[in-house]
Amino acid sequence: MAKKQKYYVVWHGRERGVFADWKDCEAQIKGFPEAKFKSFDTLEEAEKALRGRYWDFVTPKTAKPKLPEPPANVGQPIADSIAVDAAWNTATGVVEYQGKHIRTGQMIFHQGPFQEGTNNIGEFLAIVHALAYLQKHDSKLPIYSDSKTAIAWVKRKHANTKLILTPANKPLFELLQRAEEWLVNNRYTTPILKWETEYWGENPADFGRK
Repeated sequence: MAKKQKYYVVWHGRERGVFADWKDCEAQIKGFPEAKFKSFDTLEEAEKALRGRYWDFVTPKTAKPKLPEPPANVGQPIADSIAVDAAWNTATGVVEYQGKHIRTGQMIFHQGPFQEGTNNIGEFLAIVHALAYLQKHDSKLPIYSDSKTAIAWVKRKHANTKLILTPANKPLFELLQRAEEWLVNNRYTTPILKWETEYWGENPADFGRK
């Protein structure tokens, strides 16, 4: 009996996409840190999954919490936008951040890991990185972040961190300084919006490590 055709979706790997052969999929994920992938029975299902989020397809629907209906003043997120988020290991202090296009799930940028950082610094850097990226590409897309602290820091053009400079986190502090200088020296009209996790679910740029 012929083996049934499978289609493999790689959300996070060396190359993102749909693969019709396991070996092609394996080449993208083998040895790749925290690769995210899943098989589907049809090409249509796989292409639809690629446009969505990994966690929506690996978490049993019965285990998903039912989100409350957002009030009128919250509404729904803008699909044509960039979501940013940071991941911080509380045990090691390692931090990294990334930005993704909400509608397509495309990875726009990823930076890190950096040693001895904080989550707020990562969230702040992610927003500024997105601002600089959009300016460079003459794009008017809005930015979503789930960090009120980072959004406030960006508005003040200063990261109000109490983190102490050490040899290990010097590269992170240098990046922080460049981000603050960028905010001071550049004007932007990009909307920086709060991602409403309570109503919309997890930030699309979330690293999925909770």
